[in-house]
Amino acid sequence: MSILLKNISAILPDGDSLCVKTTNIGVKDDTIAFIGDIPADFTAEKVIDGSDKLVTPGLVNAHTHSYMSFMRNCADDLSFMDWLFGRIDPIEQKMTDEDAYWGANLAILEMMKSGTTCFNDMQMNIMQTTRAVKESGMRAVISRGLVGSGDDEAGRTRIAQAFEEKEAFKDCSRLSFLLGPHAPYTCDEAFLKIVAATAKEHDMGIHMHLSESVTEIENCQKDYGCSPIALAERAGLFERPFIAAHCVQVSDEDIAILAKHNVSVVTNPASNMKLGNGFAPVKKFLDAGINVALGTDGAASNNSLNMVHEMSLLSLIHKGTGKTPQCVSAIDTLKAATIGGARGIGLGDITGSIEVGKKADLTIFNMHTPSMWPLSNPIAALSYSANGSEVETVIIDGVITMENREVKTMDEERILFETKKIMDRIEASLK
Repeated sequence: MSILLKNISAILPDGDSLCVKTTNIGVKDDTIAFIGDIPADFTAEKVIDGSDKLVTPGLVNAHTHSYMSFMRNCADDLSFMDWLFGRIDPIEQKMTDEDAYWGANLAILEMMKSGTTCFNDMQMNIMQTTRAVKESGMRAVISRGLVGSGDDEAGRTRIAQAFEEKEAFKDCSRLSFLLGPHAPYTCDEAFLKIVAATAKEHDMGIHMHLSESVTEIENCQKDYGCSPIALAERAGLFERPFIAAHCVQVSDEDIAILAKHNVSVVTNPASNMKLGNGFAPVKKFLDAGINVALGTDGAASNNSLNMVHEMSLLSLIHKGTGKTPQCVSAIDTLKAATIGGARGIGLGDITGSIEVGKKADLTIFNMHTPSMWPLSNPIAALSYSANGSEVETVIIDGVITMENREVKTMDEERILFETKKIMDRIEASLK
């Protein structure tokens, strides 16, 4: 399909920064065909009037667990380990594969309606999130969560499942895959070395939780005599493209290791605050030249998958903790939510910015709303004024998946019905 975004304000790359320019953008099939003057031979099947609208690169949620979306608001005000092992794990033990499928659908629906066009997921029920992504038109990078102790059978099985899923969906261009060792407290060093060797053999990147809580740091020091980040380096994980979720409890030495190996960090402000884990030192990451991405984490700990809300938190909390208004700017924030995330998950060459030749993954905001008006600085407005409800149209891979806030590729009412039914059943079984 060919689409013309006519006379629209667009957020475009400007060297290492971003700028806003009123222009025309043409989409041909799945690709951005031109920016600027309309070629004489371009015929649009669909024209979108850009009056009072702003188009951004599609937002990239660089760390989440989509299957957990039906668990929102069911495990609150708990310490991290009590949240994980006392509440969430028992719910997960009651889940079926079909539950995970509907949970992923609910997550995709929420993300799409708040402007996300791509997400990086760690999941435990193979074939389910991938199935939901393929059907919905979303773009995603999938990691089957890996847990293991040395060369144990359970760990080998999970690695085999990761490749089984990758093979099953190899024909869907919107899906790609990373290896996903869960965390230093669920994967021992011997198993992490196996994952590193497997990633190297198959030319894959790695997605892992690192340095999220004080307890994790203390236990890693006790078991291995080093920080989780030093452990990951020692195990060889950083020899592959690596995206580290959280990195809240880090030392200057840890930051130097991350910078040395070009590790991308995903900060998850809402989840980290809600679980009492603290604040990632994002300004230090940026100053060290580390690629910073933004994620929501799962709905069980956030409890939202709204990247616009996450952008607001990222841009505000570091000004408060750093005690300077110049700490983590609106441009830093938008880059983390777009090109930073795309680079971190290995898709920086195809998405994350509005450039000719990249995939047409675009989010269109209606700026003629009380929350955004008057429009003095569109980039600042996204971080400090928007709440996500302004997202009007979403284009993924050249397909209009949402128009005038109606998701065209999913059955919203069916998804809400199925996920409510799932949680009612699980809650009853746990009483």
